[in-house]
Amino acid sequence: MNQNGLYGSLNKYSLSAIALLFGLFHLAVISGLFSISTMSMRLIHLSFALSLLFGLKPFSKKLAGTKINTALSTVLILMTLASGYWMLMRWKPIAFSGGMVEPMDFYAGIVILVLVFEAARRGVGTVLAGITFVFFSYPFISSYLPGVLNSRGYSFERIVTFLTTNTQGVYGIPIGVAATYIIVFTIFGALLSGFGAGDFFFQVSMRFTRGLRAASAKSAVIFSTLIGMVSGSAAGNVAVTGTVTIPIMKREGYEPHQAGAIEAVASTGGQLMPPVMGAAAFIMAEIVGVPYTEVMTTALLPAILFFVAIFAMVHLQAVKSGIQPKTSKLNVEEDKPLSVLLLEGLPFIATFMTLIGLMLVGYSPFKASMWAMVVLLGLDILKRKKIDMVFLSKLATGISDGAKSVITISAACAAAGIISGILGVTGLGSKIALLIDIASNGYLPLALFFTMITSIILGMGLPTTAAYLILATVIAPALVNLGVPVLTAHFFVFYFGCISTITPPVALASYVAGGIAGADINKVGWTAASYGLNSFILPFAFCFSPALLLSGSFFGGIVAAITGVLGIICISVAVIGCLYQPINTLMRFAFFITGTLLLFQGVIPALIGLSTLLILVLLEKYKQKNIPKLSL
Repeated sequence: MNQNGLYGSLNKYSLSAIALLFGLFHLAVISGLFSISTMSMRLIHLSFALSLLFGLKPFSKKLAGTKINTALSTVLILMTLASGYWMLMRWKPIAFSGGMVEPMDFYAGIVILVLVFEAARRGVGTVLAGITFVFFSYPFISSYLPGVLNSRGYSFERIVTFLTTNTQGVYGIPIGVAATYIIVFTIFGALLSGFGAGDFFFQVSMRFTRGLRAASAKSAVIFSTLIGMVSGSAAGNVAVTGTVTIPIMKREGYEPHQAGAIEAVASTGGQLMPPVMGAAAFIMAEIVGVPYTEVMTTALLPAILFFVAIFAMVHLQAVKSGIQPKTSKLNVEEDKPLSVLLLEGLPFIATFMTLIGLMLVGYSPFKASMWAMVVLLGLDILKRKKIDMVFLSKLATGISDGAKSVITISAACAAAGIISGILGVTGLGSKIALLIDIASNGYLPLALFFTMITSIILGMGLPTTAAYLILATVIAPALVNLGVPVLTAHFFVFYFGCISTITPPVALASYVAGGIAGADINKVGWTAASYGLNSFILPFAFCFSPALLLSGSFFGGIVAAITGVLGIICISVAVIGCLYQPINTLMRFAFFITGTLLLFQGVIPALIGLSTLLILVLLEKYKQKNIPKLSL
């Protein structure tokens, strides 16, 4: 996290102490040490988060570290604390009176909205702040708009008090999820990182891929996926893991833009992988109203297919580029047996097993994560055989860093609450759904296409949770109205919200990777988009083929997995243009059509796809001359 801002006068230790208090407060509530009402929890959470954000994030890069920035940030923090305290004292009287407000409630509401807009701008970027402001403006200009967007006007006071005095606006479901699920998992992720899980996962991934063709790239895929599950931001994940993986891939023989693209796509894939899915899975479960385990199960096969796709891409690119298996050391202690390495990483393995196991038997995600943290800390104490200052320092730093990690997500959630509130009070959500319905004339494939474009545009420049929150409230209802199952519709927009991070012109994950790789960022962006082509097709496939979401019989799920994997590999061959050797344009087109047939489930498409695949592989095998045996 960028630690500029108030560090001149309010030093980093003070902010870390506040963040530690923030994290301990949430852990105490979630562990049951004391109870607190939902509204109070959300109010306190947002006040903490915005205060930290204004302290940690400068007003602008130019003003960072200046007295002007210090003064501005101090004023904003005081405004945050004052308005938060006022609403904390007033929300019960407002609720018990049936919504009767006082003039000061209105003024405090204006302050809160201004603070949320500024927090969204500082923490996430002008894109989110701009999108939020457009939606906020709608009630005041709707009476002047034509057609379906026309609506009766609303008073400024009505909108402000509606968005800030109840749980349907700023303090709605999004900030509620941030205050319960997400902060626990950011602390969980920070503790894992602080106690060495990142190093362990990287060593294991390198160990399992050592000696294979494209070992470094395959290690990067595994490592980035594992870290990306809990990071909540593809761009942030690239920044953390890319500094390790991209230079190694370049040394192995990948072009800089290829190494950057692989890291960007792998980091994006981590957001799609259960059990955490960048924290968006918990929001999805809350919004859709299904158990978290159902979201996790539904996401499993598409996530595996994404993983297979990027694995196939990096392997085929290595074949095409002539990259051979390496036997040299790649930053791994080769003399250390795998059993010893796994034994050293037992606390991390046991932690993940505890997390997943408890959720599968019915524990809530935050309770499961609490016990997983207890296991992590307990095993580390057993390993050390004492509780020393090093342990306490890591514990405090982990909780503090985890609390800091949630502040930008909380700002995005508060902004998404404004959008959600406007959609609810004005009926705009149903109008956007109607627009997509009218534009597609009720034809589902066309509606899905329009939804894809809208999702990518709205998701550009946003972290996973912020993108999904907007898309879930604005776009998903349109698909539900056309008969798409609710959970499927949410997965559809979630996927495109995620891959917007590798989709030019605003491809944040690709741009961060390009900077690390020293490559042209636009070239990295378009290469990453091509490597992620399977992810543009998968959402369409599972909308028409429910078996890909494991919705149906066990046998159907097995068939979907087999044909899905084959289809993904065929499309990967088409994108890279190589199987045993480079293939021509006609063969690439044939592999693409074959892969698409296999992805879209059905007896006839599967039979045609399998038959065509067999013919294509035999043709390529026949053409293969004087090529060394394919190394896996």
